[in-house]
Amino acid sequence: MTDKITPIKRKPMVAGNWKMNNTTAEAAALAKDLIRLLVNIKGVDVVICPPFTALATVGAGISGTNIGLGAQNMHWEKSGAFTGEVSAAMLRDLYCHYVILGHSERRTLFGETDEVVNRKTKAALASNLHPIVCIGETLAQRKDGKTEEIIGSQCRNSFKELDAANFSNMILAYEPVWAIGTGMTATPQQAQDVHRLIRQLVQEQTDEKTALSVRILYGGSVKANNAVELFRQPDIDGGLIGGAALDADSFAAIVNAALPSTI
Repeated sequence: MTDKITPIKRKPMVAGNWKMNNTTAEAAALAKDLIRLLVNIKGVDVVICPPFTALATVGAGISGTNIGLGAQNMHWEKSGAFTGEVSAAMLRDLYCHYVILGHSERRTLFGETDEVVNRKTKAALASNLHPIVCIGETLAQRKDGKTEEIIGSQCRNSFKELDAANFSNMILAYEPVWAIGTGMTATPQQAQDVHRLIRQLVQEQTDEKTALSVRILYGGSVKANNAVELFRQPDIDGGLIGGAALDADSFAAIVNAALPSTI
């Protein structure tokens, strides 16, 4: 892996993926706590992604604050006979501005392919949503020395036919599958190496300016005690947070760790 571009620091983002947790009342209470803790944060873009059932309530609660609203998934079609699915228009109707696509749990538990992620990404962009597109290798793939091969394949196929203008409205997230919910975390250098690779792949598909500007988040057992070292890496622009996002104090500490003055 070689350095083809000189990275710069972009505005950090910390996004909380609440997964299948919290009733509407619990979600509202967590959002209220986050507003209180993060009211003065200006140097980091903060996004929270509750379950579908809580989007309307949480969206109303954070309206007018510095916290953005995102969803955890969506279908690529505008409407139709797709029982149990949610469209981009439905998310926009709830004032969502972000949507997580291709999360490792969607890929491994529900069989989503790169091609599916690509279709969803295009649909999100067409509806003026900012997709947070996830990629990452399994532990077996890393042990077999296939990390670069897998990341390259996922990027080429998940980002197929996307141009510089598309990438300017996207956020990417590197999530090593072996670090999701396991307590294992990539070392700062391991994470940086893959983030650099992703940025190089974006440059190959678009141009240097686009590659320098796109934000790439790290996701995988990020906690307050390891966030600063991860966020100090030149190609890591914040985090996509799972378990720690369910605790207001822990999530706020991670957001603070992403402040430019901290890193």
